[in-house]
Amino acid sequence: MFHSQVIGAADMPSLSLSVQEEFLLVDRDSLDVVVEQPPALIQRLKDELGPRIRPEFLGAQIRTATAFHHDMEALYTEMVDLRRQLGCIADDFGLAPMAAGTHPFADWHRQRQTRDGQRHAMALELRDLSRRLLTCGMQVKVCIEDPDLRIDLMNQVAYFVPHILALSTSSPFWLSASTGLKSYRISAFSELPRTGLPDLFDSWADFEAHVAVLVKAGIVEDASRLWWDLRPSSRHPALEMRVADACTRVEDAWAIAGFYRVLLHYLYQLKLKNQRWRSYARMLISENRWRAQCYGTDAGLVDLASGQIRPYKQLFEELANMLADNAEALGCESALQGCRQILARGTSAQLQIGAFKAALTSGRSEHEAYQEVVRMLLGLTLAA
Repeated sequence: MFHSQVIGAADMPSLSLSVQEEFLLVDRDSLDVVVEQPPALIQRLKDELGPRIRPEFLGAQIRTATAFHHDMEALYTEMVDLRRQLGCIADDFGLAPMAAGTHPFADWHRQRQTRDGQRHAMALELRDLSRRLLTCGMQVKVCIEDPDLRIDLMNQVAYFVPHILALSTSSPFWLSASTGLKSYRISAFSELPRTGLPDLFDSWADFEAHVAVLVKAGIVEDASRLWWDLRPSSRHPALEMRVADACTRVEDAWAIAGFYRVLLHYLYQLKLKNQRWRSYARMLISENRWRAQCYGTDAGLVDLASGQIRPYKQLFEELANMLADNAEALGCESALQGCRQILARGTSAQLQIGAFKAALTSGRSEHEAYQEVVRMLLGLTLAA
């Protein structure tokens, strides 16, 4: 899967990481999303959590962001604490945070944008698509201080975007309908410009030159308007993974973040040996990305080296064995084990579909069945 390439070794990246999680705010009585956040709620969140929490694009969305951590246990503690505090404050307003890529029956037509100048400018650009963004994802930033190394590893880790997406899938429903997909969020988000897999770039200078074309034309202000599955962070010396659906369980979010971090460590270690992961055409990786979006972990991905579809669990187990030393070096063994637990228990999308079918079987109406899914999601979001 990899071949030799004579390159100089870069300084070891710190690989510290930060996790940003997006949540939908749900009314505890109706189980629908709110249209607009109460101003008093926003003020309380700012007062008690400061910059670690902020409103998102729509009134129903809220985002948390951890500090950068080297220690995985410290990262997990902060992720749990952020969810707990968000849940406690929201509860005082009759609301609750829900971690999932989409809400089963919420109607995006009713949504209002948050009162924010930058986001208003985005709304003007995106037009009605902006209100369709009633979706939630997870972003993981891993510090890679050398910019050329950041681009080199982005080119390589793109191969694993489908593997990450499959584990995180949590959006099988949209507008009171079963979509047949495990991640409908990806479809909704793909309507926007500058999304999907990143292009290949020769260097940091090459990347900057491409961004400069869009900046000069007045299309974007900076690289933060690139909404790819992977991108160099515009605010930190980090490589940001953005493909994942919001993970319902905090331990799943933490495990997937660790998985991504270990992949980057592995690819860096290959670089030190003058090796790199084999490059594949984006059309082939995109096919696996579609399979992850559609089937999650159910139907397998294409092993691009052999050209065969193989069960996801087999592929992950091979990856986990390959990454074992890297996981140990980073203290991420438990994160890989957490990914195995997702496979054993089921992704959020699988659990949602199961809860919906069980409710129908028990005699509930479709709407009541969707409400049962929401109740399950609310419970699991704050279960840690």
